[in-house]
Order: sequence, then structure tokens, then C-alpha cells
Amino acid sequence: MSQSYNRGLIEDFSRWREFEAGMWAWIFHKFTGWVLIGYLFTHIAVLSTGIPAAGASEAAISAGNDVYTQTIVSLEGLLLVRILEVGLLAVAVFHMLNGTRLLLVDLGIGLEAQDKSFYASLILTGAITVASVPTFIAGAF
Repeated sequence: MSQSYNRGLIEDFSRWREFEAGMWAWIFHKFTGWVLIGYLFTHIAVLSTGIPAAGASEAAISAGNDVYTQTIVSLEGLLLVRILEVGLLAVAVFHMLNGTRLLLVDLGIGLEAQDKSFYASLILTGAITVASVPTFIAGAF
């Protein structure tokens, strides 16, 4: 006979303190996946504004007067877009590192060190993101 487990009330929001590193890794991985999907659709929507540039003349394209180039230049001039790009990098790097970590765990490599590898992926994501900030912010001011 199986035992029942009292999972607590759904409304009990204080249970997040009970989460282990594996649960946080799962939550962050799902969240970053959804953010990347949202970015993909936003990216397609913004780039689709450049479709009229396909019919532009060679002179307009080489002079940078086509719709696509103007859209990209105007967006890259905004500090908010540059900051969002840094966030996108952080999301993509974490999702990639955590996905690699999950692949290795599924293959049986590093089963004993899952918590440590999750924390390592967080630290490495932070280091890569902080190191890239000057590159993304350069030219915004």
C-alpha cells in the first residue's frame, strides 16, 4: 500500500524556501527557455519591418537608407535595447550551460555534483555577462 504525501496548500507561498538547487535549476531553465522563445518572436517581428528593403535599390542599401538598416541603427542607439541585449546574453548563456549540465547528468556524468555544477553554471554565466557589458554598452552614450 502506498503512502500519501501531504504537499501542503497551493496557496502556501513560503514553500520556496524548501527548494533545493535542482528545483531552482529546473525553474531557471524553464524561465530562460520561455524568455528565449519570446525573444525569437519579437526578433522576427522587428526584422520583418525590413522586408520592404528587399525591393530597395542598390544605391539606397549601400547608402544605409533602407528600412532595415534604419530600424537596426535606431534600435541600437537606445540604451534600453543595449541593456536588454546584455540580459538576453545572460539568459542564453545560462540556458546553454544548464542544458549542457543536464545533458551530462542524463548521461550519468557528475551525478554526485549536481548542486555544485548548477552553482558553477550560475557563476560562469555571471562572469561572462559582466565581462561582456563594456562591449554591449560601448557606443550607447
